[in-house]
Amino acid sequence: MDFKSIIAHCKEYGFIFQSSDIYDGLSAVYDYGPNGVELKNNIKKYWWRSMVQMHENIVGIDAAIFMHPKTWKASGHVDAFNDPLVDNKDSKKRYRADVLIEDYIAKIEAKNNKDVEKAKKKFDNFDETMFRSTNGRIIERQTKITQISKRMADAMTAGDMAEMKQIIVDLDIACPISGSKNWTDVRQFNLMFSTQLGNIAGEEDKLYLRPETAQGIFVNFLNVQKSTRQKLPFGIAQIGKAFRNEIVARQFIFRMREFEQMEMQFFVQPGTEMKWYEYWKETRLKWHQSLGTPSEKLRFHDHDNLAHYANAAADIQFEFPFGFKELEGIHSRTDFDLKAHQELSGKKLQYFDPDKNENYVPYVVETSIGCDRMFLAVLSNALQEETIPDSKGNDSTRTVLKIPPTLAPVKCAILPLLKNKPELTSKAREVFESLKGSFNCQYEEKDAIGKRYRRQDAIGTPYCVTIDFDTLEDGSVTLRDRDSLNQTRINIDDLKGVLFNKLMD
Repeated sequence: MDFKSIIAHCKEYGFIFQSSDIYDGLSAVYDYGPNGVELKNNIKKYWWRSMVQMHENIVGIDAAIFMHPKTWKASGHVDAFNDPLVDNKDSKKRYRADVLIEDYIAKIEAKNNKDVEKAKKKFDNFDETMFRSTNGRIIERQTKITQISKRMADAMTAGDMAEMKQIIVDLDIACPISGSKNWTDVRQFNLMFSTQLGNIAGEEDKLYLRPETAQGIFVNFLNVQKSTRQKLPFGIAQIGKAFRNEIVARQFIFRMREFEQMEMQFFVQPGTEMKWYEYWKETRLKWHQSLGTPSEKLRFHDHDNLAHYANAAADIQFEFPFGFKELEGIHSRTDFDLKAHQELSGKKLQYFDPDKNENYVPYVVETSIGCDRMFLAVLSNALQEETIPDSKGNDSTRTVLKIPPTLAPVKCAILPLLKNKPELTSKAREVFESLKGSFNCQYEEKDAIGKRYRRQDAIGTPYCVTIDFDTLEDGSVTLRDRDSLNQTRINIDDLKGVLFNKLMD
């Protein structure tokens, strides 16, 4: 489905609302509705289970949002956490300079993909890799992409904002709103929100809303290691809110000012970090695939412009409706963070290695995924329109959210065939009461049964249980499968076990 349809679906079916909607909203801030909060919590539970509960050597914490201001000096955020911004003088719109350039590159990539799709239709036994490596137009465009990417990476690494503007000028990039090429100079803008401790404002009392959750893990490294007696390699995981004063927030919940991260910092022996970096890249890719995300919608993208703390970095990109964008980052952070905090705090953040009989500062491999982006990826992948036969055998269209059952907001809907028959509604309530302690269930009796099926399809409910007159006779119910539309009769006594097996697959 297109992006506008996804956004509309989120509001109509209680997944996401604009924050402060009755006051015309607050830009780039969103609230999760009844179905949205269930889906988001299920994503977090699934990540936590796979990252913490399934690993003996990974434990979790929940660090505070407020941290000592020296934390952000040590981490480099005070001096280096900036975005390169540029204004168009005619439209008065502000943009991130790097995003303008990335969008230009994406248009070139789109031309290559279009040529590939044409060739696929034209030739049997089509070899895409060979076609890309031998087609003259594709090679020429790819060379241009490589040159632009390197030029931008060099400028970003050097903090050369004049060069960033020159790239925009040289590429003849126009404002998407006005079509004007009348740009201001590019300048850096720090993304941290600041506040103060207590009621007296001043530099000595200045606090920041954390722009990432990772630093709460680093400053607690020894607290966790000593209290849990972990040996290297081991990891510390955390799910929590982060805040960035994004001037150019856009694309719905893809880039927001208040968002949630699911991060794991894996502490390793120096010299082994690249082995673990490759391990976590592959492990995290498999995690996304385990949720049914097609392989062609996922890809690795190595960073050309490394952050100040990293010696290797890659993104797992997902093909959103607006193109391939970062979903999760895997970074080899070296020993930058622990050493920086050790130096500024004056407290040793070292690990005693009993096998080597020495102290050293561990290296770190990070996996970091935006929960909100994962939410958007799940919706983008799952929301579909299908043509199916109705009860009379005619074709009808349904909107269905084919979310993996483990993530579905509602696992099972209990539906009496008719609402004006007390014997049916009473039996349906009885079934609902027997299941609600085991699964997130929903009881619904309003409208015809077909309309109720459609509503449950639209919120992603994998199974519907219909109580009809046969139920009163033989104690069986109809179990309807969202994806296959198959309907089977199940004895009420077996229903909980059958659902449990289906939902745990």
